[in-house]
Amino acid sequence: EKLDLETGATIEFSALMIANGEDIKIGTPLVEGSKVTAEVVNHGRGDKVKIVKFRRRKHYRKQAGHRQWFTEVKITGISA
Repeated sequence: EKLDLETGATIEFSALMIANGEDIKIGTPLVEGSKVTAEVVNHGRGDKVKIVKFRRRKHYRKQAGHRQWFTEVKITGISA
């Protein structure tokens, strides 16, 4: 999913699960008070996914393709 942020910007996420060795916290749906900070590294498009429709013996073929936009982030910190 592409986020509408500039390259180099920071963003905060909430955590679904936090594990530190044997200590595991699982949220319902999020762990309260948890925070994950990340830095936007790059925006780009993923590999092409081909969609093919085909009916045998009817000379019917359709092809389409799709490339999803994405945002690459680098995790800089996790706090619980």
